[in-house]
Amino acid sequence: MYTFWDDFFWYWYSNGFEKVFRIFWYFFLLEAPRFLLMDFVVLFAYFRKRDKDKGKREEARREFLFENPLVSVIAPGKNEGKHIYKLVNSLNEQTYKNIQIVIVDDGSDDETPLICKSLFDNGYIDVFLRNDDRGGKASAANLALRYSTGKFVVHLDADSSFDANAIENIIIPFYMDKTVGAVGGNIKARNFDKNICTSAQAIEYLQTISVGRMVTSYLGIYKIISGAFGAFRKDIIDRIGGWDIGPGLDGDITVKIRKLGYTIAFEHTAVGLTNVPEKWGVLSKQRLRWNKSLIRFRLRKHKDIYSPTSAAFNFSNFFALFENVFFNLVLDAIWFFYIINIIVVNVDFLAFIIPLKIMLYGTASFLQFLVVLAISERWRQEIKLLIFIPVMMIYNGYYMRVIRTMAYVKEIFFFSSYKDPWNPAKSSKKAQEFGL
Repeated sequence: MYTFWDDFFWYWYSNGFEKVFRIFWYFFLLEAPRFLLMDFVVLFAYFRKRDKDKGKREEARREFLFENPLVSVIAPGKNEGKHIYKLVNSLNEQTYKNIQIVIVDDGSDDETPLICKSLFDNGYIDVFLRNDDRGGKASAANLALRYSTGKFVVHLDADSSFDANAIENIIIPFYMDKTVGAVGGNIKARNFDKNICTSAQAIEYLQTISVGRMVTSYLGIYKIISGAFGAFRKDIIDRIGGWDIGPGLDGDITVKIRKLGYTIAFEHTAVGLTNVPEKWGVLSKQRLRWNKSLIRFRLRKHKDIYSPTSAAFNFSNFFALFENVFFNLVLDAIWFFYIINIIVVNVDFLAFIIPLKIMLYGTASFLQFLVVLAISERWRQEIKLLIFIPVMMIYNGYYMRVIRTMAYVKEIFFFSSYKDPWNPAKSSKKAQEFGL
């Protein structure tokens, strides 16, 4: 019996690879090299470097444990009462024990202050601070910083929990390379199996954080330490004045440290788990906020990085931000014209083009996920996410792209990050006045 697939395969066979390339040039020239080929290159480099650096890492670990420096762990948050015990419990179970736990309640109206007061009274946390009036995450983090006495500061989200060796592993890179000023931890979705929304985010986190940040770290262009889990030398944080106000404060402080000439490292063995949004509406609001930071910080606040005459300019800093802007802002704009052109020019053959597009992107996502499994400490658990790989073409290719574009438009033309309720209006007003 003659079927659609007979026509499908005959169409592509008769037109040859030249036709495939001409239609899917965006994938072959732009996306596959950056998001697929590079993953495999880094995977190869990772296994080779892991064995080569094993002795160096063990030596750094011994130096760290011999020195036994105090590590201040700060967790600012609002209305995190239902998560705070799990966070504190995971910190008290760490293999590294010389930890100062500093919790800041930023104007909560739930049971957070009562829970934190109880944890403090019973010796589970070292410092508990409270802002009666919400000042925003940067304000709360800076308050915690003032009470932090450790050589290193680890910034966490209050709704996170951590593997038992996470603090130890995130500090070791400072002893492997004395030029390291900050280290990013590996964040994974704790509620990955709640629904399709959380499963898609879990895969995204594995691809963009577990592997993606390993890639940028190897290339020397790693430029954003997640606020959910990042370690900093305290002397450097004090030097730059802590965190500035804004929805992308984690990326902002990372760039500020890079501009001082320090190396930013990613440590994939330092694993933290966080709850990701379980509803699409909540996720959309979160990503709108996150993506505005590309315009506000990458293009406005740190525009001096793009100027060769600026003191902040060097090639690695320039390329780190340029790569981010190019692969998100520029390519997003090109993508819309690319899709419109495909539809207009090939409208009669979309029935053949769409299935091949699904095959190409589905295969790419599957191969990316194999890289994830190859380096993951939880691969037996995460392999269950394979059934959601087909969702990622829509999730990454359309949903997230539209969200990013909306965020860019809102920020470029309306400076909407300064109106985001995520920050108190009084804080955002001052930030806009001072160009932060």
